[in-house]
Parts: sequence; structure tokens; C-alpha cells
Amino acid sequence: MNTGQQTPQPDHYDAIVVGSGISGGWSAKELCEKGLKVLLLERGRMIEHVTDYHTATKAPWEFPHRNARMPDELLQKYPVQNRTGFAITEATHHHFVNDLDNPYVEDKPFDWIRGYHVGGRSLMWGRYSFRFSDLDFEANAREGIATDWPIRYKDIAPWYDYVEKFAGIAGNRDGLPHLPDGQFQPPLPDNCLEQHFRKSVNQQFTDRNVISARAAHITAPTKEQTELGRAKCQFRNMCMRGCPYGAYFSTQSATLPAARRTKNLTVRPHSIVNAIIYDEKLGKATGVRVIDEQTNQWHEFRAKIIFLNASALGSTFILLNSRSNRFPNGMDDSGQLGHNLMDHHFHVGANAIYERDLDKAYYGRHPAGLYIPRFRNLGQDQQPFKRGYGFEVYTGRQNWDHAYGLEGFGTDFKEKATQFGNWTITLDAFGECLPYYDNRVQLTSEVTDKWGQPVLKMDVHYRENETLMRKDAREQAVLMLEKAGFSNIEGFDSQAHPGLSIHEMGTARMGNDPKTSVFNKFNQHHAVRNVFCTDGACMTSSPCQNPSLTYMALSARAADYAVRELKKGNL
Repeated sequence: MNTGQQTPQPDHYDAIVVGSGISGGWSAKELCEKGLKVLLLERGRMIEHVTDYHTATKAPWEFPHRNARMPDELLQKYPVQNRTGFAITEATHHHFVNDLDNPYVEDKPFDWIRGYHVGGRSLMWGRYSFRFSDLDFEANAREGIATDWPIRYKDIAPWYDYVEKFAGIAGNRDGLPHLPDGQFQPPLPDNCLEQHFRKSVNQQFTDRNVISARAAHITAPTKEQTELGRAKCQFRNMCMRGCPYGAYFSTQSATLPAARRTKNLTVRPHSIVNAIIYDEKLGKATGVRVIDEQTNQWHEFRAKIIFLNASALGSTFILLNSRSNRFPNGMDDSGQLGHNLMDHHFHVGANAIYERDLDKAYYGRHPAGLYIPRFRNLGQDQQPFKRGYGFEVYTGRQNWDHAYGLEGFGTDFKEKATQFGNWTITLDAFGECLPYYDNRVQLTSEVTDKWGQPVLKMDVHYRENETLMRKDAREQAVLMLEKAGFSNIEGFDSQAHPGLSIHEMGTARMGNDPKTSVFNKFNQHHAVRNVFCTDGACMTSSPCQNPSLTYMALSARAADYAVRELKKGNL
């Protein structure tokens, strides 16, 4: 087992994978299982499964501040992560990036949420796992927007099957053509409020469906999953601390142990990839240039193929910084590198209270709830905006803290204060952002990071299409809660900045034409054929579904293609 210690290592490999998050873990696993010697580079520290989840089983009273607040001296390191209202707590802060060491420049507000460690954001992700359909893959071509996706659903469907079986996805087969069914384990059970809401909306609205969220949580472990040390979900809902049961999909619980058992994997943490090395005589990449995070020493590692999986913006940074005589402005001929940055817009919808079923509670803590798939701009429904949105539905019972607002004293007051409060529900929309050329990132030396590198400058904002979509999402959330008999309904629109959804996409998109895209239909660089990218950077549009499952499928598909091409001598 690689412990993360810096030991002497060779500098030549069959493949280098940059980044160890959701897509990087998949790339490493697939390449290792196909017999390649793989170097997995991670810019942050090592986190070993179970043993390094130091807060995973701690109770609130075991933290200095009862996990209720962060001391000011710690919060100073997380100005971006903390300003978002994200879950930066005593139990989770170590999984988020130190913003002071890793700055960026904002022409317009952009909330860049990052985790620099082995496993990346696979340790902190929301775990919702949905397929894209041809409604999504054909949208750009149908509407004359940006460029066409180079693939269709039939190209990726077998790879969705493949990654779902390995990862473990809980869900129902709902028969919706625009949200294809997958290879599911039993769904997460509904509580009584979810049962009521699902039944009410499905009966009263013929144009929409409330379904179980499809989430990367094991509910019925397969033999393969058990052999990797994974077990079923325990309903603790403390996932962001790291799951010692391996119940949700992460690099640590799934792809990393699978890659390690091949004996073909070398993991090198503390390795900041600065650029790809390009050989102009050979016309291909020969390796990567790395800064050691701890020693500041520079290293070069060589390989036959390189997979970029450093996150959408991380991979784009590397491509932009990979300059040579052949590529004076970064490794791209299309002029699209750094452009078309997308992120789902969200934090718009409605909250409400349900005053019935107060005699009912539920066991455990729900790691995922309900989902309302996109219902706008399907068939005859034509809205003043393009594309659509889906709702994540969160429910729960108010705890004892509802008593803060109670008046009274004595026995009756104490009795009320020790009971659960009302049931609550939130509908939060995730909407598609169109690919705008001038939503972009670029390198700047106005600020440098701790290692003297230039940083990314963000110039991204939502436009009229997203604004119109948000107005409709808020109205529809309120309407559904009214029809379902809720009270104290409040619509909301927090005007969240790009980045906060943590679904960065675009900036090095796929396409058929090298003049308008960076990577081809196999996620292969148009001009540098032994460089691949299968993280969010390659996305051609941003369907409203959570994208991580698609990154997994694209990674497995691209690795299969790359190895076949390598064996043919084409790389």
C-alpha cells in the first residue's frame, strides 16, 4: 500500500493521470486494470481510506467548539469556502482548500470550492448520479448554440451501465426518456413527508414526476463491492467527513483500492502539475512538469499517454500553462481553451412547513431525498427560456432548537421544548447554464500562488436565459407546495454566484471540429493525440442533471480507447 511518503520513484510510466478525484480515480483504475503502469499525481496530501477520516465517528462534544463554530484563526484560511455558507466546520474544514495559499482573481464573483488531497471532491460531493439523454446531447445542434456534442446517448450508454454497477447507485427505474434508467440498487426509502409530497405532485401534475434521487450510496452490496471492503449505507449523513463503511462512492473506497490490487499503480501526493511537456519533433506530449508541494523542488515525469483529471479549472490551468513554440497560448488550436465556462445556477425555489403527521418520526439520517426531473421545454411545452431545471427535494423534522421561539414556562413548556418541531421541506432548483464564449478563465500574474505560479482569473456571470429560468423555478416550486397542502410557503432566490454549485464545466470542450473544440469524441486532444481529458473541462453543454456520473462513464470509455490505440502504435 502506498502510504503517501515520498520514496524514490522511476520517472517513466505507461500513463500519467493528473488528479485523483472522481474522474481521475476512474482513469487510474481503468488504465491499471488494462495492464498499464500508472502514475497518479495529486497536488495535495494523502488521505487513506478509514484511517485518515479523523472526524468520521466523533460526536459533537468531542470537538473543541462542539462542531458548532470554527475558531476565527482557522476561518481566516478559508475566506472563499466560508463566505459561501458551505459546510466548513470543525469536522470537515481539513477537506477544503486553504484559500490563502491558492488564490485566484475574480473579475466577477465566482465561488471556487476545492479540495486538494487524494480523493479530491469525491470525498465531499453530493453523490446525486443521473444520466444525460439525447435531449441533452442534441440540444446545442438543435438550437444552433455553441458547437454540437461529438457523441450521442448510444455511445455512452454501455459505459453508464459499466460504471453504475461498480460504483453502486441507489434508485428506481422510472421510465423517463429524458432521464434514462440505469443499473440500480434498491432506492433510499421515503419518510412520511416524502411519501405525501411524491403522491400529491404526481397526482396533480401530469407534466412532472417526483422520483427517488439516484444517489451513489450502496444499499445492497455486490460481491465485487464487498471484496473491496465496502458496505451498505448506515444513514449517518456524515458523508463529508469520509465514510469508514465505504458506502458512498469515492476514490478512496472504490477506484483506488481496485487500481492498487493490480500492482500497477504508483500514487504520488504533494505533486502540483505545472504543465505538460510537448516534444515538437515527435508532435506529442512526453510527460509533465511537477512542483513538489512540500519541498518546492521541480520534477519531470514521462509517460506514453497523459490523462487530465484535475477538475475543469485545474485541467484548463495546466493546458493554458503548457506553452511552447507550437502552442504559444497554451495547448490549443481552436481558440476555445478557457472559454464557455458553465456551472449550474441554483439556490432558487421554495421552503414550507407541513403541520400534519407530527406523531411520526423516522430512523437515521437521509443521505439523499427526492428529485423532480426537468419538465420544461419538453415536447409541446415551450418556455421563454431555453433548456430546463430539476429540483432536489430536502425534507426533515425540526429538532429541539425549534423551542428557541416558544413562549411559556413550567411543565407544559418543557414538554413542548423536548418534542420535535414541524416537518419542513425545501425545493431547490438546479438549472442549466448555456455555453457562452465570453464566460471565461485566463492566466494572470497579477497574483501568484504559494509556489510562484500564475493563477486563474474568472470572468463569468449568468445571463437573461438563466434569469428567466430562475423566475419560473421559483414560481413552480411555490405552486407545487401550495397544491400539496403545505403552509408558511416562502419562495426564495439567493442569486448564487457561479461556482457555488461546484459543477464547473466547459473551458476545454469536446467536439468534432478541431477549429471549434479542444478534444474529440474520445476525449482525445485534437492536436496532441496522447493527451486526454475526462473531467468537467471537456463538457460541451451543461445539462441540468448532476454531471459526475457522466465524468465516470467518459473516463472509462476514454481509457478503453486510449489503451487500444496505444497497442496499435497510434499514440
